[in-house]
Amino acid sequence: MDRDPSDDRELPDGNPSPGGDGNLGPGRHGTRQGGSLMSWLQLAARRHTPFGGTSGRGSSHSSQHSHQSDIIHIQRPLHRADEIAPSTSRDVPMIEVTDDQDDASTDEGMSATDPMEQTGSGERMDSVCTGDDWVLRHHSRTSLGKPLHRLTEKQKKKLFFIEALRTRYKVDYDKIQPIPYIKDRLYCVDKVYVEGGFEFMPTEHVTRGSSSWERLESYKSVFSDQRIQSVRRIFEGEPGYGKTTFTLQLAYDWCHRVEGSPMQDVEVLIILRMRQLSGIRSIYRAIEVYLLGSDPLVREADIAAIIRESKSAVVILDGYDEYPDQHSRRETDVQRILKLDLFANTPVILTTRYLPDYLAPITKRVRLTGFDEIARDEYIRKAVVGEDKVALSIIKARLKENPVLEDLCQVPLIFVMFAHIAYENQDFQNFKSVTEFFRYMIRCFHEHLKNKSKELNTVRYSIDENDHAALDKLAFLAISQENQWITWSREEICKQLGQDFYKTYLALGIFVEEEVSSYNSSREVKVRFYHKLFCEWYAAHHIVHILSQPGQSVSLKELFRHMKPEDVQYVYRFACGLNQDVGNSIVPYLQRSRGGLDRFTILCLLEKSGDVKGILGSVHHMCSQTVIIKEGDNRMLQRSTIQLLDIAAGHGILVSSLHLDQCFSNFDVTNTCIVLKSGHRLTNPKTVEVLRVSGRIRETVGDSKGIEVTREVLLGLFQTCGSLKEIRFEGREFLLPHSVPTEMIPPTLKTRKIIVSYEDTRGMIHQLNWDDGHWQTTTSEPALRISQEVLDQQWALEELARLTTDGIPVSCLHLDQCFSKFEVTNACIVLTSGLRVTNLKTVKVLHVGGFTGRGTIPSRIEVTREELLGLLQTCETLEEIRFEGREFLLPHSVPAEVIPPTLKTRNIMVSYEDRRGMIHQLNWDDGQWQTTTNEPALRIPQEALDQHWALEELARLSTDGVPVSCLHLDRCFSKFDSANASIALKSDLHVPNLKTVKILHVEGDSMNIEFVKVPREELLRLLQTCEALEEIRFEGHGYLLPLSVPAELTAPTLKTRNIKGKHMSIYALSPVTTLYTSRADSTNIKDKEHQGFI
Repeated sequence: MDRDPSDDRELPDGNPSPGGDGNLGPGRHGTRQGGSLMSWLQLAARRHTPFGGTSGRGSSHSSQHSHQSDIIHIQRPLHRADEIAPSTSRDVPMIEVTDDQDDASTDEGMSATDPMEQTGSGERMDSVCTGDDWVLRHHSRTSLGKPLHRLTEKQKKKLFFIEALRTRYKVDYDKIQPIPYIKDRLYCVDKVYVEGGFEFMPTEHVTRGSSSWERLESYKSVFSDQRIQSVRRIFEGEPGYGKTTFTLQLAYDWCHRVEGSPMQDVEVLIILRMRQLSGIRSIYRAIEVYLLGSDPLVREADIAAIIRESKSAVVILDGYDEYPDQHSRRETDVQRILKLDLFANTPVILTTRYLPDYLAPITKRVRLTGFDEIARDEYIRKAVVGEDKVALSIIKARLKENPVLEDLCQVPLIFVMFAHIAYENQDFQNFKSVTEFFRYMIRCFHEHLKNKSKELNTVRYSIDENDHAALDKLAFLAISQENQWITWSREEICKQLGQDFYKTYLALGIFVEEEVSSYNSSREVKVRFYHKLFCEWYAAHHIVHILSQPGQSVSLKELFRHMKPEDVQYVYRFACGLNQDVGNSIVPYLQRSRGGLDRFTILCLLEKSGDVKGILGSVHHMCSQTVIIKEGDNRMLQRSTIQLLDIAAGHGILVSSLHLDQCFSNFDVTNTCIVLKSGHRLTNPKTVEVLRVSGRIRETVGDSKGIEVTREVLLGLFQTCGSLKEIRFEGREFLLPHSVPTEMIPPTLKTRKIIVSYEDTRGMIHQLNWDDGHWQTTTSEPALRISQEVLDQQWALEELARLTTDGIPVSCLHLDQCFSKFEVTNACIVLTSGLRVTNLKTVKVLHVGGFTGRGTIPSRIEVTREELLGLLQTCETLEEIRFEGREFLLPHSVPAEVIPPTLKTRNIMVSYEDRRGMIHQLNWDDGQWQTTTNEPALRIPQEALDQHWALEELARLSTDGVPVSCLHLDRCFSKFDSANASIALKSDLHVPNLKTVKILHVEGDSMNIEFVKVPREELLRLLQTCEALEEIRFEGHGYLLPLSVPAELTAPTLKTRNIKGKHMSIYALSPVTTLYTSRADSTNIKDKEHQGFI
C-alpha cells in the first residue's frame, strides 16, 4: 500500500501518526500513552481512505462490492469529538460499527430512516444525518445510527479492532505473486483465485483411518453444508495445494461482504499464520502482536471480550504443520482450541498438511485435492490469457505434450508457474522428466533476472546460477531432520550464504521474506523457500554431491533415515535425474527397502534414464500383471501408479487388469476420467483390458447411501476405456442402474460385447445383456456368510429371508465365529449377538466356523444330541454340515435308536475338523464318529497357551496309538531332556509323547543370533525315543549340531532304521562315516541345503 506523506502529520494530541505503514496495520508508530482511539478514527477519516478499504490496483475489485463494504466518505477533515463543528453539509463520513446495545430508539436530531441519497461528489450514501453530528452507522445490519462522540469506549475499541483486521488482511490478499521472479506483477486474490477440488469425510466422528470422501460443491459451502456442520473443521492439503490462498480468499470475502460467501455474515474474522506463533502461548497475545501492530490500542482482554461477545466470529489457524510449538510440553492456547477447551462455541478452521496428534471427536475433515482440467482452464483464462482462445489451446497443448508433468501440475502452485512460463516463453520445450522441467524453470528464473539487470539504473546480480553448494547443504540439513523446518531468520541465512547470494535468490523469487513480530513485540524477518519443491531440488543436489565423491562410504540407509519417499518423493527423483551414477545407487536401495521394483521406484528409473523409453520394459512388466490401486495406498503411491498408467497409455501398452480396491469414487462424465476417493484422477485408462472395481460393505442396514453408478457413468467408462474387455463391480457399496435402455447404447459398444458384471455378497453374479440392456443372474445358488458384526448380520438375515421366500437354494451358509446354539423349541440358530437365524429350509451346506487362532480358547460351545438332530431336521435341503474350530464340543456319539429314519435315508454328511487337521465324520449306521484322516499333523508354536492345547492333543494321539505324520516345533525348541526322554521347549514346557511321531521338524529363527547346541548324546537319545521316527529336520542357522557321530556310539537299531537326517543351511550327515561333512564351499554353507543318512 502506498503511503500518503500527509500521514506524518501529528494528531491533535501531538502524537505521531499511527498506522503509517499499511503492511503493519494501525498503531505501529503510535504510542499507547499519548494516543486515543478517537484521534485514530479522525486521522483515518482525514487520510481519505477506508480503514479496510482499497487503494491503487485493489480498487478495481472492491468497487463492485462498494454497496457492501464499509466506506468512510470524506469531504473535509474530522475534528476531535469534543470540537465537532456544526454542519449544514450533507457530505458525511459513513463508518460501520455493530451496535452492542441494540437500542431501538433514534437520537434526537437524527433520522434513522433517511432515504439513500447521492452526494455532490457522486459518492453513494446509505443514509444521511441532519444536525451537528457526524454519524457512525452500521448500514448493512441495522438502521440504528449513533453520533460519534456518543459511542461507548467498548464500541470504539470494537470499531478499531475490526478495521485494523481489514487493513491487515488487505495487505496480504492484495499481493498474490503467481511467478516468484516477477515481483512487479501482483494480483488481488479475487482476480486469480480458482477453486480446486474440495472433499469431506462424511463420518459422525473424526477418524484417521481409511474412509470414503465426498465432494464438496464449493468453498462457499464450508459453513452452509449441513454434512460438515461443526465448530471444528480441518482443511488438509499437500504443499502448494492452495490452503493459504483459500484463507486469503475468505479474508477478501469478509472485507467486502461478498454475497454468497461463508464470510458474508461473519462479524469478526481472525486469521493467524501458525509458523509465526513460536513461543506465544496466548491466542489473544498472538492476535495483538501479528494483526494489530506492535502498539495496538486494543489489549488482550479487549480482544477476548470482542470475540466472546460478537454475534458471529470465525478463527482460522493456517499451517498447523508449520507450527513450531505443536509438540511443546507446555500447553498452548492452540492445543486448548484443538481440544475444545477454548473457543468451544466459536467456529475454528485449521489448515494443515497432516492431522494433529489430538483432535476433538466432533472435528470434521475437509481436504483440497488440487487442480483438475476444468480448474486449470479457468485459471488460464482468468489470470493468464483472458479470452484469447488460441493462447489457451497452446498452453493446454504444451501440457499434453509433457505427460510426465501431469502429476506435478495437479499442484495448483506448480501449475500456475507452468502456465505463465509456457505462455511467456516461446522456446518452451518438451520434457522427458520432472528433473528436466525443474532445471528449465530455474534457468527461466535466472534468465529473467539477468535481462532485468541489463536495464538502466537497476541492481546488478553476478551470482553464477550453477554455484549453490552452500544452499544445497542448507536445504539438505533442513529436510533431512526428523522434524523438518525450512524457515530461517534473515540474519542466520545471510551468515551461511552471504549477502550477495541471499539478495540474488531473493530477487529470483526462490526465497520469500516475511516480517513477523516476536513475543516481545520486536520485528524480525523470516525467510523460507517459495515452495517446498525448491528445497527438495537443492537438497537433491547435496545428495548427489555426497554420493558422487570418489571412495565415499556413506550408508544410504543413514543418509535417507528421516526422508520418507511419501514425504519428499522429489528428493529421490531429482537426485536420480541429476546424476545417473547416483541413480544407479538409489534405485537398488529403493528396491531393497520397498520390497522390489514398485511403482515409485520405476518413476525414479524414469528420472535416471531421462527418457520414457528407458523404463518401457519395466512398465510392460508391471502392466502384464494385475495393477492394484488400494484405498490404503498413500497419495504418493497412487500418483505414481496413475503416472505409469498414463505412460502405458501413451505408448500403447495394454494393461491386462486394473483393480481399484475400495478406492473408486465416481466417473467424471464431463472430463471423461475415473475419480478416486483420494481425489486423484485416472485420465487415460484407454489401454486397460479388465477393470475390477471392488467396494466394501455399507455400514448400515438398508442404507441407500452408496456409490451410484448411473447409466451415463457406465457408458462413459466403456467409451473411455477403449481396450476394455471386461468390467466387474464387487461389493454392496455400488448402486448400479436397473437397466440400460438399448437406445442409449452406441452401436460400437454392442459390437464390442464387453462383459459387464457385478457380484453381491450373496455370491450371486449379475451380467449385463447387451441385447435388451437388462441384468441376468448367472449363478442360481448363492452363498451367504454371516459374520460377527451385528449390522452385517442383520443385512445377511434379510438376504436369507428373501432367498427363502423366493425358494432360491443357498449353496452354503457360513456362520463365521458367531454360532451360539441351536434352539430346539423355536427351530432356529441363535447367534452370539442374540439374533436368530430362522430361514434354514433352503440351505444345502451349513459351515459353522469357530475359533482357529492362537491364544486363549473362547468359552466352549456344547452341541448336544438333541440340538444336532433338531438342526438337521430343520434344514430340509441340507446335504452337509461342518463344524470347524477348537471351541465346539460335539456329542461322543448319536445312538442309532434316537436317529429319525428320515435322517438316515437322507445320509447328510456331518463332520468336524479339529486343529490337529483330523476330520471326524458321523457314521449314520452306528452313530459313532469316524476319523477320515489317519495321520494328523501337529504344530507347536511359540505361544505357551497354544502349546498347552497342542501337548494335550499329542498326549491323546499317543495314548490312542494314532501316528502323527509330522510334529512341527515352530521356533520353540530348547533342548532334548535325556533324563525324562522329552523335548524341552523355550517356555519350559516338555513334550514327552514322541513315540508315534514319524517326522520331527525342528524350525529355528533364521534371524536369531543365539545358537542352540545339540550334543551327540541328546541327538542319539532323541532318535531312540521317537520309536516311529522316519525323518528329522533341523531348519535354520540357529542350531549347532555335533561335528560327527562316531560309529561306535550309534546303536545298531538306529542303523537299521535308516532315519533320514536333514539339516538345512549348515551340514549334512554322511551315510558312510556318520561324520557331518559340508558339500559346499565353506563360504557358501548357509546358502545350501544338504541331506544325508545315518
